[in-house]
Amino acid sequence: MSSSSSEDGNGSRARRSGGDFGAPSLTRRRSNNEIWPGPFVEDLVVQVAIDASRSLGRLAAAAALANVFQVCSTWQAVSRSDPLWQRLTGVIWGRNRRMHDSWREEYTYRHRTAQNFRAGRSIYDTLHFDLSGVDNPDGLSCRCLTLSDTHLACGFADGVVRFFHLATRQHVGTFHSHPRDRFGRFSRAVSGIIVTDPRIIFATLDGDIHVAIIDGEPLARTAHLGNVVNDGALVDFTGCGRWWVGLYAGVPDRAIHVWDGNTEELVYVNTNLTDPEAVIGWHTLTEFTDTIGRVRVTSQESAVACTGLRYLVLGLRNPEFPLHDRECRTGITVTSFDTNSEAFIMVDNRGLAIVRRVDTLDEVCRFNTRQRNVNIMGCMNLGYALMCAGGVIRVWEIEQGRSLYSLNENVGGVNAMVADDTHVAAAGSDTRIHLWDFGAQ
Repeated sequence: MSSSSSEDGNGSRARRSGGDFGAPSLTRRRSNNEIWPGPFVEDLVVQVAIDASRSLGRLAAAAALANVFQVCSTWQAVSRSDPLWQRLTGVIWGRNRRMHDSWREEYTYRHRTAQNFRAGRSIYDTLHFDLSGVDNPDGLSCRCLTLSDTHLACGFADGVVRFFHLATRQHVGTFHSHPRDRFGRFSRAVSGIIVTDPRIIFATLDGDIHVAIIDGEPLARTAHLGNVVNDGALVDFTGCGRWWVGLYAGVPDRAIHVWDGNTEELVYVNTNLTDPEAVIGWHTLTEFTDTIGRVRVTSQESAVACTGLRYLVLGLRNPEFPLHDRECRTGITVTSFDTNSEAFIMVDNRGLAIVRRVDTLDEVCRFNTRQRNVNIMGCMNLGYALMCAGGVIRVWEIEQGRSLYSLNENVGGVNAMVADDTHVAAAGSDTRIHLWDFGAQ
């Protein structure tokens, strides 16, 4: 509560004092008549926020900032610098895109939303779409989910991607791939989606990659034509604007594919990560199977991939030499694996969850999910991890590994989950799509 009241008070004081967000940096005259340059004061403010965040958690940065701005009226005036709040929003909340009128408002929104996550305050909805165009039962099975700042994309087993507007909860678009020969019942199932406004990129199990414009035609353009015989099944697909990454299973030494997202050219194929799961890879085309592996991309231009036995980290600018490659003697529950911008989480077969930094593999925290040899569906955002077992979604904070609460809604079986710093979405095996909004109101 102290973090909230400190930031709110700081915010209201800044509004009463007026001032221009774009004002130049200020200076402070010390008692010995020396000058403290404005950039020096701003650097000090940023460092204080970083230190508080690292020692006490991101929410503690607001109280630390309030204390700094109370040093004197001149230092308080520095709090009106919007470039300063842009830096603070980047280093504390990992945001480089502004959704509000000023960076100060952006920082405040992110802080209050994180408070909502910690306290379990959210608005729950189920999303609905027109079923009239669904001509087979597979079209009701959502296999993967992706969140952007404004939309939720849902990939279905019949190769269709449905797009929902988060603010209105409305179904606003449907995207289809070009029909071609099928290699099995689920060869057209969507295996992963990337949303980089104005584009949506999605892949199917047969290896095809399609690109559509969010406000454009529903029939997507095929950017890459898959070759199941040479590559196997594309079991997971992810990326960002700069890179696309696919995880394949079925053919030796072709587990990871990397494309340049700007040119759409394939730039890397290698690793034997999924070689032990080759047979299961072929079965994914024709039947429901256990999840073979997952791959995720971080903000550090790296990809983290795992199977039930092993995980590895690749630098996307130089993927030929993995940064880390580790076996897990206690096994990995693949559906529990996820990343945020700087760390990844996985649960072993004993139910122990461990969060590690992507760059160094240093352990951030660990906690016991109390779910041994159970299929746990998991996801994470910058500050929290969510694990679903038996229809109950439990939440942990990942700075200390403390258990916080369970969401009120029992979702039953879950095919997919995703979270960002504002929303959590889950695709139920009963065809329902669940959405929780933690955004500051």
